[in-house]
Amino acid sequence: MIRFLPLCLLAGTAAAQAQDASRAAVELDRVQVIATRAPRAVEATPAAVSVLQGDALDTAGHGATLSETLAGVPGVLARPRQNWAQDEQISIRGFGTRASFGIRSVRLYVDGIPATMPDGQGQVSHFPLGEAQRIEILRGPFAALYGNGAGGVVQLWTEDGGDPERVGLRASAGDFGSRRIGANLRGAAGDVDYAVAASRFSTDGWRAHSRATRTGVNAKLAMPLAGGRLTLVGNGFDSPDVEDPQGLTREQALADPRQASAGALRFDTRKTARQLQLGAIFDRDFGDDALRVLAYGGRRRVEQVLSTPPEAQRSPLSAGGWVDLESPFAGIDARWTWHRELGARPLEVVLGLDVERQRQSRAGYENFVGDVAGVRGALRLRQEDRVESVDPYLQATWDFASAWSLSGGLRATRVTFESDDRFVTAANPDDSGRTRYSALSPVLGVTWRPNAMLSLYASAGRGVETPTSNELAYRSDGGSGPNYLLRPMRLRNAEVGARVARGGLRGELALFQADARDELVVNTSVGGRTSFRNAGPTRRRGVEGALRLPLGERWRLDLSGTWLDAEFRAPFASCTGTGCTSPAIVEAGTTLPGIPRTQAYAALRRGGATGWQAQVDALHVGGVSATTAGDVRTDGYVLLGASVAWAFDGAHARGRVFAGVANLADRRYIGSVIVNDGNGRYFEPGAGRTFTLGVEAHWGD
Repeated sequence: MIRFLPLCLLAGTAAAQAQDASRAAVELDRVQVIATRAPRAVEATPAAVSVLQGDALDTAGHGATLSETLAGVPGVLARPRQNWAQDEQISIRGFGTRASFGIRSVRLYVDGIPATMPDGQGQVSHFPLGEAQRIEILRGPFAALYGNGAGGVVQLWTEDGGDPERVGLRASAGDFGSRRIGANLRGAAGDVDYAVAASRFSTDGWRAHSRATRTGVNAKLAMPLAGGRLTLVGNGFDSPDVEDPQGLTREQALADPRQASAGALRFDTRKTARQLQLGAIFDRDFGDDALRVLAYGGRRRVEQVLSTPPEAQRSPLSAGGWVDLESPFAGIDARWTWHRELGARPLEVVLGLDVERQRQSRAGYENFVGDVAGVRGALRLRQEDRVESVDPYLQATWDFASAWSLSGGLRATRVTFESDDRFVTAANPDDSGRTRYSALSPVLGVTWRPNAMLSLYASAGRGVETPTSNELAYRSDGGSGPNYLLRPMRLRNAEVGARVARGGLRGELALFQADARDELVVNTSVGGRTSFRNAGPTRRRGVEGALRLPLGERWRLDLSGTWLDAEFRAPFASCTGTGCTSPAIVEAGTTLPGIPRTQAYAALRRGGATGWQAQVDALHVGGVSATTAGDVRTDGYVLLGASVAWAFDGAHARGRVFAGVANLADRRYIGSVIVNDGNGRYFEPGAGRTFTLGVEAHWGD
């Protein structure tokens, strides 16, 4: 892998993620992160971790979605799908690209509360990006310390309350009827700090049949309690009847990339999602020791209309074409932290227990009544699924010399899935069942700081990723009942890296390799319903880097680049269409689907607390395979963007007015793919040239 080092050095990347174009520079080596579940300075962390904070989260009108916000983070592939019914596609170092909806292989958190369900399925639809204070992105072996999931961790932290009281408003409008409005209130009432925010987004959609509306609220209260501090967090999310345009064939995408599929129009494919979540975090210090207890609970409801044709529902084993899911979930994470000395050097030990539970009521109905399509019909499936995850963990960090530190951890994961079939007929047998997955995930890393400018690290570990409830839901052979033959994906992960900081110059470089056994891959995807299978061993290896280069008092250049080679290492049979009657042989050396070999990002920015701000950026993403067999591929693309803003800071208010344009050259491109779509509708076109105008203002601070 050393031979790829010059490529990474040329690519570099934007440690710009740690500062914003409109504020003073943030010294990255002073930023505290919790990559190892305990606050550590970035340069003392034996892992690749990027920090986005301040207005860099929404520079000059960008960052309206998480995929836009993460575009310049090395090792991260963030794809806006122009399909709000299926959420964004976020993957880290090639993990998570198999997801046809939601986020897989990446653990998600908001203010410390998991946004990944106990079975491993994540959602970012309720992420309060407008209220973000910072976002941390962890990549590599130490992600295993967060449990079931292989690729990495994304944590968003919102602004706190406290004196003085502040009020904020933001609004923007863009092409295709896109509108955003948000408001927040922060302050303190006695000993209680509060922060409350609400937002609403609506769009007619760039593609036909892609109208969407999203409403979200987020609240955080913090107060002293029993000698410690209690933080209460709540958020709600509502997205009714979001239209799903589905994927297109290559011919359709070339002829008219803005069209919807015929099935989407016939069945009015759409999705309604609602979620309410509450959490509490109690922190208390006991001298050199500390206790932290986190508890949360919530409920997510999803109702989705698929385009499964009536003739495909004639089998008594069919689950229908209308999905109704109700998912209450809860969890608790309790940990005790000791601060001691070993050999007269600082030692920190964390002992914790993470328990999560999820119950999912799954119902399936026909998506037609008589000749009327797209309406709820007869019941075809009803089952109760339960997931329980119990993970004790132990972590330690020892600063065994003035320039050296050693970090390690061990997490024991046990995930149990149970299914109780409530729809049993003479032609549809009882498919109740139970399976359990377990694994030990050890991680070890070392950091060396030879001087104040340079930090070097190396780490290695093992991890596990179990199937989710949705991945277990459908069998590859079309039979009824969960696919309990799926095995968990087991991972061996290693990386070495370096960070450089001198004045305003910031740089980072990482080389990594991840070997997986029993890789989980898409078997078939037909009409919105996806089945999965285990492939053989796989390998992901690559190099990523970051560079922030000051070009004077107000200008800087941000660069980022990733080279990733991901391949199957042994041949296996794979389905290529509906029914799987003639599986193809996937040869060793075939590239994993959905993963580009190269990514690069560059941005020239003019910042400052007041006055003119400007940005010109370019994003390159290489072509990807849309099938496991590698016989269908997309072309790579380069997108250009530009924005300008006027920032003001008065006696009682500050803010900015901004304008931006994405895809400046109006290039046609495929933004994302639906892997192994059984109807050949692999392609989700990206949007053309898009303009945005907006304003934001804050009073009281």
